[in-house]
Amino acid sequence: MAERGSPASPILASAVAGAVIGAAGLAWWLLAEAERRRLAQRQRRSLTLSRLQGGSREGDDGVRRPLLERQLQHKVNELNRAIEDVRRQLETLSPEP
Repeated sequence: MAERGSPASPILASAVAGAVIGAAGLAWWLLAEAERRRLAQRQRRSLTLSRLQGGSREGDDGVRRPLLERQLQHKVNELNRAIEDVRRQLETLSPEP
């Protein structure tokens, strides 16, 4: 190990400081790159969703609904009808006490 005051001490300290600064810079760059990719992915998803909705937006009066919302409502109604049918079938199968 180097003694105090030897020429190797400042070099070692500089090397350690450089490594720490380099690691911090790399970490910052990686975080910035991850954030940029996350925002780009969010923008792509938003654009895809907009295309799926047919580009229509609900007006202030609420008359026009996006295509995706209407399709979703239709599916929900179908599922509710199917659940009601199954409930009725189960009621007919269960013995009354």
